[in-house]
Amino acid sequence: MIQAQQELLAALAQALEQAVPGHGLTPTFESPKQATHGDLAVTAAMPLAKLAKSNPRELAQRLVAVLQAHPAVQRWVTALEIAGPGFINLRLAPAAKQAVVAEALRAGDAFGRQPANGQRLMVEFVSANPTGPLHVGHARQGALGDSICHLFETQGWSVTREFYYNDAGVQIATLAQSTQCRIKGLKPGDAGWPESAYNGDYIADIAADFLARKTVRADDREFTASGDPEDLDGIRQFAVAYLRHEQDLDLKAFGVSFDNYYLESSLYTSGRVERTIDMLAASGKTFEQDGALWLRTTDYGDDKDRVMRKSDGSYTYFLGDVAYHLAKWERGFTKVINCQGTDHYGTMARVRGGLQAAGVGIPPGYPDYVLNTMVRVVRDGAEVKISKRAGSYVTLRDLIDWTSRDAVRFFLISRKADTEFNFDVDLALKQNDENPVFYVQYAHARICSVLAMWRERGGDVSALAGADLTPLVAPTEAALMLLLADYPAMLTRAAASLTPHDVAFYARSLAAAFHSYYAAERFLVDDPALARARMALLAATAQVLRNALGLLGVSAPERMERETPTEHQDA
Repeated sequence: MIQAQQELLAALAQALEQAVPGHGLTPTFESPKQATHGDLAVTAAMPLAKLAKSNPRELAQRLVAVLQAHPAVQRWVTALEIAGPGFINLRLAPAAKQAVVAEALRAGDAFGRQPANGQRLMVEFVSANPTGPLHVGHARQGALGDSICHLFETQGWSVTREFYYNDAGVQIATLAQSTQCRIKGLKPGDAGWPESAYNGDYIADIAADFLARKTVRADDREFTASGDPEDLDGIRQFAVAYLRHEQDLDLKAFGVSFDNYYLESSLYTSGRVERTIDMLAASGKTFEQDGALWLRTTDYGDDKDRVMRKSDGSYTYFLGDVAYHLAKWERGFTKVINCQGTDHYGTMARVRGGLQAAGVGIPPGYPDYVLNTMVRVVRDGAEVKISKRAGSYVTLRDLIDWTSRDAVRFFLISRKADTEFNFDVDLALKQNDENPVFYVQYAHARICSVLAMWRERGGDVSALAGADLTPLVAPTEAALMLLLADYPAMLTRAAASLTPHDVAFYARSLAAAFHSYYAAERFLVDDPALARARMALLAATAQVLRNALGLLGVSAPERMERETPTEHQDA
């Protein structure tokens, strides 16, 4: 069906150009709001009617007349119908729908993937300062960022995953001081315990290992403790390495890895911040006021100008952000996506303004942002607010330990990033259709069970790509095939709109279509040709479910047990 869609799109493009020369509209097909209206819809007549000096329905009639004469339409379409004010609904020939089964089976893991486009993308996500365990907000960023990376890889991009953190700021100084107090025998609540100190049990763990003179290794650093309670800088470096190692363990358990780690402190030690100031001053967009150095970001849409260097000579975080993103551009990343919390909303305009002021050719929308809200965790019907280990919040490790990696990954990607989200631990543990990740995984396992039964009867699963698919004419089969055919376009749409939750929605829709098919039809029928065709459709569905789940970092089990039985059929 992918070939059919491509040929039909080309036919539509020709028809639009013939009917409305120079229209400039991108030819696209949409899914009708009701399945009874057809398989594909064209809405171009409405936006182009004025340009064509016609009413939409008349223009639709002209488009239909041109389309009906096109060989691709004659081959793949059984009916063209005009509805409403000018919708054109297409009813596809069975062969057009059936073709996707062989296409998915032949492509396998590569189904839906585009060839390399030679462009480089950086996605920055998680980026947690090493001051404590990763919390559920970091978990949501991890799920979002990693899924976005997978999405763009399917579209042919070369993707780099980057983790940005500070190892020398005020929070790190507080971490070092908190650890030193623990080393000296103090604990939260004692006289002399700093009010701003970190209170989680993990601080005691760091202190104990420092006194034991242990060596800690993270992906980007290694440090051996001196064991000296007065070695505050050594305590700082050990604590940072210790917590970076802990973060690495959490991320590994979550199925997330990074290609590069970037230190905020390196922006200053390398002189990049000073060079950024020189660059912005040369652009003529800076000015001094009240002893501070400012940048005219209002020239680029910001609501007010921004301070870069304070009157005391220290730099603002804003300047560091601009310097960091200039470094991203200079490293050759033509597209950059930042996954951050919604508290970063105010930084978007000012950072983009700073990059524009630099005058180095960076496009106005650089970088892109995906902002996520925090996650509310519910267990036993009540909100969970603290973790014994972290002291003040629920950690990523807590969620994984309470449920599973699959559940955490799927749940955290199943809603649009900027919407409020309740993570229901009890729901994530259910093994029935109420649990969305179980619902999707069980569809895959159920297919694997049917294919295994067919194999036991002598069927050759490896040869299904060559099956005769003409017997696949049942309505539930048509619905399933149309969904399979939409998978590549769904990936393209989701990448373009930075909406990885669309993949989770798609997976649930595909699972629902399969479960409906399972309830409506028998598969291991006496007719060998029909049985083989249905096995091919099942195998293709399982393949696309695996592909979609893989993009989300979720496994596709071949065997699963349910809490309660549902409808059963002799497959």
